[in-house]
Amino acid sequence: MSIVTALTDFGVRDPYVGIMKGVMLAINPALQFVDITHEVDAQDVAEAAFLIGEYFPRFPSGSIHLCVVDPTVGSARKALIVVKNGHAFVGPDNGIFSLLFRDGDARAYEIANRKFMAGTVSATFHGRDVFAPAAAHLSAGIAPSEFGPVVSQPVTLGGLFPAIEADAIKGRIVRFDRFGNAISNISFDFFRDFVDDGPFTIELSSLAFQSLSRSYYEGRYTCLVGSSGYLEFGLFLGNLAQDLGLRKGEKAYVRRR
Repeated sequence: MSIVTALTDFGVRDPYVGIMKGVMLAINPALQFVDITHEVDAQDVAEAAFLIGEYFPRFPSGSIHLCVVDPTVGSARKALIVVKNGHAFVGPDNGIFSLLFRDGDARAYEIANRKFMAGTVSATFHGRDVFAPAAAHLSAGIAPSEFGPVVSQPVTLGGLFPAIEADAIKGRIVRFDRFGNAISNISFDFFRDFVDDGPFTIELSSLAFQSLSRSYYEGRYTCLVGSSGYLEFGLFLGNLAQDLGLRKGEKAYVRRR
């Protein structure tokens, strides 16, 4: 039995996710599906990129990850299979796999062989006609190299990671969870190396923190290392995003003191 995870911005109101599963089951009826989320903000490739980096290491080697956030569907952008650490990822070449390429140990293949696509490929639903068939054929034992040539320079997103400017980490909020917690792009490892056990101040909007909380209940406003491994900010028994009027892209800073 092969595991296929699914991450999209399709939502659950429309039939798109179910249709993709039907396509995959028609190719390999033994598939086991795990829905990661279908509530990525519409067309937000960066949010999807961070989510992929968060969840895929929790799955066993051999898992296949179908990732479809594809605002340029129907354009000349490539369709990819990416192989990393025993996992295979299927989706558009639009930067969604940026975190996988950060360490340089991922390998990408173009999905170009029409044998592994639907007979007719829609210009607006590659999830159904290109990516879902590819994921199912991978699960049935087809090698990634059978789909097409190696892609030596896949698209990666610029500005995805924080920078050090004027003796401060300059990061940003990349997503909010359903509780309104604001999750940054500042990893704990990056933060720890920067402060080097010295005093620090973390700033977001009107908030400033000089220590990290362990969990959300330790103050009205909290800054902590979330389960994703990144600095995040919360409001106990409330919604921080609504309380402060935060939006994605809001700047977050770590300053040495």
